[in-house]
Amino acid sequence: MEEIKAENKKTLEESMEELDKIIKAMEDSDISLEQSFALYKKGVAELKSCQDMVDMIEKELIVLEEGEDE
Repeated sequence: MEEIKAENKKTLEESMEELDKIIKAMEDSDISLEQSFALYKKGVAELKSCQDMVDMIEKELIVLEEGEDE
């Protein structure tokens, strides 16, 4: 099965792992406010990438299901 990748060439699983790392880093009480904000921005971008990939997969599933009905 071909893995679905976004423009940044990460798989959905890789993006979710990156989000997990960002969350863990943000939970570290030793980081500054600036670092927290930078991680937040990176996390939002990564989340959008995940959402885009999930949307693309859902669209492909709809097409496949419609093909089965014919």
